[in-house]
Amino acid sequence: MDVYSDAQVSRVTGDFSGFDLALDKPNVSQRNALLFVYEGGGSEGIPLPVTANGDNVVIEGTWVEHLTEYPSKKDIVQTHRVTITGKITSTSFRGTISIEGLEITNPDSMVLKKVKRIWDCKTHSSR
Repeated sequence: MDVYSDAQVSRVTGDFSGFDLALDKPNVSQRNALLFVYEGGGSEGIPLPVTANGDNVVIEGTWVEHLTEYPSKKDIVQTHRVTITGKITSTSFRGTISIEGLEITNPDSMVLKKVKRIWDCKTHSSR
């Protein structure tokens, strides 16, 4: 997979923030993506289908998020519509990421740089 990222760690709080977007290689017949959303900690990849036309991609799907409410420990399920559009270059993904119910800073000017691996994997491998 090709991985694009803007994920970072806050020097003040140590929290993760940003996104990783992992895309199947272009030579795969049915491309898929995994979107990792970092909001303070690690993230599980959200599987999403990809529609590509050359370097232009559209990624749309539903993120089903399973949460636990405290102190009741009640299970909560939230669904979010995810839409990602943009252009892939040899070094970056430029486009927009829209997640229903999640406010994203600068959604119209998102730039994810190509990296070697998913950001959260880097933090685990360096421990």
